[in-house]
Amino acid sequence: MYKLTDSEWTVLDALWAGNECLGEITDAVKPQTGWSRNTVHTYLTRMENKGLVRIDRDSDPHKYIAAVSREDCAKQERKTLLDKVYGGAAGDLLVAFLKETHITPEEKERLKKLLDEMEV
Repeated sequence: MYKLTDSEWTVLDALWAGNECLGEITDAVKPQTGWSRNTVHTYLTRMENKGLVRIDRDSDPHKYIAAVSREDCAKQERKTLLDKVYGGAAGDLLVAFLKETHITPEEKERLKKLLDEMEV
């Protein structure tokens, strides 16, 4: 699959939010990155070469579209974390998160229901 850099995540976030034109994308990422229009264009072109972005060159101005979904990228990131840090042990990952973060009563019920449905 693909391993996204933080910069690629930033650009894809702008695309997933519905920004399609270079100016819109630049405006969306500039507060976080400080990037100029040329820098954003360079990232978009490189990301196209990696298969992460599609560029519609028939439109004027060009339109930039995420070629990967947020969910697919998030799934890959979760798998990488699980394998790298927890040796693939999902239970260990879940326990670590639950020990280190607060969950609401609603989240707790949802988690219980999910575990019951999985019959673990």
